[in-house]
Amino acid sequence: MTKSSDVTNQYDVIVVGFGLAGAAAAIEAADRGARVLVLDSAYGGGASALSGGVVYAGGGTRYQTEAGYEDSPENLYTYLKQEVGDAVEDATLRRFCDESPGMIPWLEQQGVTFGSSVAPYKTSYPTDEYYLYFSGNEKSHPYRLTAAPAPRGHRAKAKGLASGRVLWTHLADSALRKGVTFIPIAKVTDLIVDEGVVTGVKYRVLEQSHPDAARHRKMTKRTAKIGNWMPDLVKGTTEKIARLWRDGSVEREARASAVVLSAGGFIYNKEWVKEHAPGFTKISPLGTPHDDGSGIQLGMNAGGTTAKMGNVTAWRFLSPPSAFIEGVTVGVNGRRIANEDLYGATHGNVLMREFGGKGWAVYDADNWKKARGQYWTQTQIFHKLLATYTFTVGHKRARTLEALAAKMGVDPSRMGQTISAYNAGIASDAGDPAHKQADVCHPVAQAPFYAVNISDDSSPFSPIPGLTLGGLVVDGDSGLVKREDESTVQGLYAAGRNAVGVCSNSYISGFSLADCIFSGRRAATHATTHIPDTDRTLSA
Repeated sequence: MTKSSDVTNQYDVIVVGFGLAGAAAAIEAADRGARVLVLDSAYGGGASALSGGVVYAGGGTRYQTEAGYEDSPENLYTYLKQEVGDAVEDATLRRFCDESPGMIPWLEQQGVTFGSSVAPYKTSYPTDEYYLYFSGNEKSHPYRLTAAPAPRGHRAKAKGLASGRVLWTHLADSALRKGVTFIPIAKVTDLIVDEGVVTGVKYRVLEQSHPDAARHRKMTKRTAKIGNWMPDLVKGTTEKIARLWRDGSVEREARASAVVLSAGGFIYNKEWVKEHAPGFTKISPLGTPHDDGSGIQLGMNAGGTTAKMGNVTAWRFLSPPSAFIEGVTVGVNGRRIANEDLYGATHGNVLMREFGGKGWAVYDADNWKKARGQYWTQTQIFHKLLATYTFTVGHKRARTLEALAAKMGVDPSRMGQTISAYNAGIASDAGDPAHKQADVCHPVAQAPFYAVNISDDSSPFSPIPGLTLGGLVVDGDSGLVKREDESTVQGLYAAGRNAVGVCSNSYISGFSLADCIFSGRRAATHATTHIPDTDRTLSA
């Protein structure tokens, strides 16, 4: 990927942050004739490029149809209304659902490829045989009661964990081909406001001609992926990266008739997490060190208001192997946490908010053996690392449930009652008391018994990763940042995890990336309708 040179400081649209939301905004604005500048604190990609590259899309996409599934925007809306709640206005959610079938073709126009092979088992992320899967709660209770289940997790085609990088790279390259100017290692420090209207940005940049620029890039690339899952392992290096930028950067500014903030969430801002979501301070931050809330702060400095700041998604995936869904999860009081076939972040939310982040998953001998047999067929490399830990030192084992409860530190009487009720339910017509799907129910009855700690502080080898979902409140039609009095900050937009969006109440795989594309394009569409005709002529 090449970068354009900054030949002027005057643009139509300035995009702050070059993840998926920023790339989508840049492409849409460029397609509409705008002169676009993108500034990024690093080299672009952000959390999007480190993600699984899954886009949540439905309503009847080509790949759903090829796989033999019927879906419609109305069916998609009926399901998502349960996930979204009051995060956005109903009209915004309906717009998202109506536009959803066209999201995949738009991505294909940028060079992204997808597939229609559906994963036949429950998983948090499919192997390279499959590129379409049930990536949320579509088949789980109570969601399945009101909407027909359909697979909507469209994974960008790539090997292993490269889907996120490939997805973002296609969009970034498309933006540059369209004439977008991209300046990396450029951190926006302030917005320029003239008579209440945002008209530009001030930023500090480590220019590519600086002697430390190559070293900065090399260190950033080397620590990106491992820092996404285990940031403490590369803490020293990330501090050196920040110091290189701080010592070598210079001040610059640029002007435009619209600024789009798309600089990510704030999971790396420990003070903000402690303030807004104190129960989530032990989870592992998922993203990059630049997910520090700086973009949100810029919007607040301009008068914008925030919401949903306490909403943090915490991912405690039980599968793969898919057999791990068939056991029973309990808190330290022995009470059932939730039906285990829920999406990992949904189950994790109950674990964190109702059980203080402390819990266990319990299995019997038959179930344990089945899970071990799925080790090679259902897992990507990072799944294998977690499963290897689980199957070796990361579990408790006992001949009786009572003895197992003692090792777990769980109330043995209550846990016994919970498991007895589970076994009795699936042995009768009543079914699982927690309404788990029948095909993933397995009695916990055959000794020896096993327990896996699923707590937020269980082990550095089995972390609960997560990210923030709240941010700046935006107008549902335009993406303009709103003040507390409901008025909008003219010239200032927010997208992706800088803003409150469709996934700000509930996260499912691919939903945030889909929101990034939706909200980025929405902001750019509105911003370019206000470009003076003379500017359009100059950029044509």
